[in-house]
Amino acid sequence: MNITITGATGLVGTRLVHALEANGHAIRKLSRSRHSAPNTFVWDPQGGTVDPAALAGCDAVVHLAGENIAAGRWTDAQKARIRDSRVAGTRTICTALAGLDVKPKVLVSASAIGFYGDRGDAVLDENAPAGEGFLAGVCVAWERETQPAVDAGIRVVMPRIGVVLSPDGGALAKMLTPFKLGAGGVLGNGRQYLSWIDLDDLVGIIVFALEHATLAGPVNATAPNPATNREFTKTLGRVLHRPTIFPVPAAAAKLAFGEMAEALLLASTRVLPERVQQAGYRFQYPQLDAALRHQLDR
Repeated sequence: MNITITGATGLVGTRLVHALEANGHAIRKLSRSRHSAPNTFVWDPQGGTVDPAALAGCDAVVHLAGENIAAGRWTDAQKARIRDSRVAGTRTICTALAGLDVKPKVLVSASAIGFYGDRGDAVLDENAPAGEGFLAGVCVAWERETQPAVDAGIRVVMPRIGVVLSPDGGALAKMLTPFKLGAGGVLGNGRQYLSWIDLDDLVGIIVFALEHATLAGPVNATAPNPATNREFTKTLGRVLHRPTIFPVPAAAAKLAFGEMAEALLLASTRVLPERVQQAGYRFQYPQLDAALRHQLDR
């Protein structure tokens, strides 16, 4: 297939490009900056423009681009960047795809489990309603912008991505230094659920979504065994052979990170990947211990 990807140089995009190229697919990358890299085309998510050559004759599109939600404290300006990068970018891609004479068969457009908000111990599949709070509102608006592509007859899959496990970026990469120093510990009361996914399984789900015509709509891209923060902390400490005896009180996390701490560190989201499993996807790393050992080469 000819596949166009936004966010192709990010943590997920880089691994996805390698996997798709290894399977013989031709990749085009959309970038916000103009440069001479091969098969790279310019788009302006905020301005609403895409180089037509990036989409002409493409069989599929994977849309991953968006501002890092953990890049810094959530000031009003940062929250606007987080929201606009997703909502405007998705609108730009989907409007461009809907206007093509020959449309791709499928669009995989990223979303996130932030859709569900802080839900305590409730078990959440794709039929669960949206939650409350900033991230839930962003995800609802983000997913809504795929409608032009749906209306144009394109099969749209929206993976609601959990916490991605990789030492090269994301939450796990930030945890490694304090945990290796023996300074890791439980956050808050430790009972909040963290819905995680091994990076290779996330790539696997995206490839699965591209290839399986029965899959459409929101799809939870999380491992089938979410862990509480206490379970995650103890498992990571065990894999690294380090103690985890320094708890971080909720008040301290809120003082350090503000609103972001409540949404990303202290909120509880217990998500299950019902649709991909029903469609036949088989997880490579369904258990946390094995996933961490795989990613950390332990």
